[in-house]
Amino acid sequence: MSMILLAIGLTTGVFLLLAAVLLVAESHLINYGTCQVSINDGSVEFEQQGGVTLLEALYAHKVFIPSACGGKGTCGYCKVRVLAGGGDVLPTETPYLNRSEMRTGIRLACQVKVKSDVQLEIPADLLTAREFRARLAGARMLTPDIRELDFDLLDPSQLEHRPGQYVQVLVPDEGDPVYRAYSISSAAFDQNRVQLHVRLIPGGLASTYLHAIAEGDEIVFTGPYGDFRLSDDPETEIICVGGGCGMAPMANIIESLYRRWPERTCRLFFGCRTVADVFYRERWEDLARRHPGFQVVYALSAETDDDASWDGDKGFIHLSVARRLEPGVKRQAFLCGPEAMVEAVTGVLLASGMEKTDIFNDAF
Repeated sequence: MSMILLAIGLTTGVFLLLAAVLLVAESHLINYGTCQVSINDGSVEFEQQGGVTLLEALYAHKVFIPSACGGKGTCGYCKVRVLAGGGDVLPTETPYLNRSEMRTGIRLACQVKVKSDVQLEIPADLLTAREFRARLAGARMLTPDIRELDFDLLDPSQLEHRPGQYVQVLVPDEGDPVYRAYSISSAAFDQNRVQLHVRLIPGGLASTYLHAIAEGDEIVFTGPYGDFRLSDDPETEIICVGGGCGMAPMANIIESLYRRWPERTCRLFFGCRTVADVFYRERWEDLARRHPGFQVVYALSAETDDDASWDGDKGFIHLSVARRLEPGVKRQAFLCGPEAMVEAVTGVLLASGMEKTDIFNDAF
């Protein structure tokens, strides 16, 4: 048995070594020359020396498409339609592409190598994303592991975005550029600053960095990104459901909503494990006193002995949603939080009669 395992180990090692040699040979010995990259029928064009990934080429020419994993092929955000020059779909892409996407040329930009002229289609919204420089103006801890950071924009000095969108923060690293996505919690009308919520992940490159920066430090981010689109119909009720850092886009949506429509109906459902994870409760209760159409519900899913005085809901937040949604109301919903929470709440909303197209979500 030990000899078999040894043989398997040696064989695997040889294959890995050969793969590494091939990658080095490709990067140093093969010259693809200068390639032409054309986006959206030539609305954007540039030349790129072949051999780099499509994502690298786009970022080098200030075309900032989403890539939460920094081009490692693990998030599936950097989807573009390759009309010509992309080659065959790679095994590293298939976990993130469905059959329809593959048939229509959708690819992961971080996996496609620029080896010849390339023609692309990219949503027009993404072509408006820009690179920003900002300075930390203030920070505070909202919970034991969530930090609220307020940044003043330096260059450009204004950020126009829709409620619920996000940015990607550039994390200093010795290797390739690393970006991580964070929802904007400041309101859309507040265009000279950006507020973020960052949960500290043990060993997390981005969260460790953003929990360590001090007032006056500068960061770089790109954006805005995201598909959240708030309905302009004042008769449409807005349902916001979040947990943890999922409060960020909800805060943006709610504050933006009531600046424009003071009488509009909106309900916020927010799930926490314990009282220590509850934040902004007084803020929202004050908003509810000023705007009768607004309601807020917090729920604890893992209360401790220290939470004995809790007077709000108990249990998972989707149960709170289910108890309060009456049928037959025109609604739009925005969800942001753990994937299990998003799935459970989506099920409740669909069961209440909502259409899937009226449910927007960010799972993290």
